[in-house]
Amino acid sequence: MTGLVGAVAQVVVVAVGSPLLVGLMRKIRARLEGRVGAGVLQTWRDLRKLCRKEAISPHGTGWVFRMAPLVLAGTALVVASVVPLVTTQSPMDGVADLFAVAALLALGSVALALGGLDTGTAFGGMGASREVTLLALVEPTILLSVFALSVRVGSTNLGEIVTAAVHDPMAVISPVSLLAAVALGVVTIAETGRIPVDNPSTHLELTMIHEAMVLEYAGPDLALIEWASGMRLFVLLGLLAGLFAPWGIATAGAGPVAVVLALVVLVFKVAVLGAGLAAGEVFMAKLRLFRIPELLAGSFMLALLAVAASYFLA
Repeated sequence: MTGLVGAVAQVVVVAVGSPLLVGLMRKIRARLEGRVGAGVLQTWRDLRKLCRKEAISPHGTGWVFRMAPLVLAGTALVVASVVPLVTTQSPMDGVADLFAVAALLALGSVALALGGLDTGTAFGGMGASREVTLLALVEPTILLSVFALSVRVGSTNLGEIVTAAVHDPMAVISPVSLLAAVALGVVTIAETGRIPVDNPSTHLELTMIHEAMVLEYAGPDLALIEWASGMRLFVLLGLLAGLFAPWGIATAGAGPVAVVLALVVLVFKVAVLGAGLAAGEVFMAKLRLFRIPELLAGSFMLALLAVAASYFLA
């Protein structure tokens, strides 16, 4: 029962809190740039405004274009229910595997890329090609960085990895964890389209990646994409915090009070990581498109070193 309550709590907090996280990050960036900025609730207001508009599909698009936002949001909700954010016990613990979670994240990205291709526009095809190129570099790094942590546990189940870290906190302070944390942090920025890989607040055709794929979406479809993108950001930041700062997560045998406490701790961790990411974006410039693979290749090498170190230091 505790696992079921925890899984439901995870989905609710990700679904409700992701627009608030995006609003918080925008507010912090505005304040650091010397602007007042919109309130934290502005993202929810924007989503509500988009949902009231008419859904429009460009001429010539098919079911792929219409299904892409649903697949993107659906995979984000499934990942939110299986990743150990609040509790390591879940009714879906059997599918909370590293490879399954990575596949679900990739499925959402591929669906959005296919939706951009289905429009037949130059921007859609450009954004889709760039997204798939980054995806080919990001997904192996995610697999390797988390796999490095799974070596000492003997399982690729995310719940078991986090549980082992909770019971042995000193294991987090190791060269393996440091290398894996840096690698996973870099690919989290790339996966969520943040600076220096992408700029979510620009529509310059020479730089945009994610925005190029969603230019033809409007109304509820665009709201669903924006909401799903926020959920993916929340989940990845929560996973990063759970793997390398697992304190506060409810484990097996924990009661309802522990789940509530874990929920509060999760919100605090994600807010801190989001605030740090937003503050860092103010002092960084976006990389040139042809320099991004070099950054991701460097993160891949760090993840590979983490795997090698996990065997040598085991």
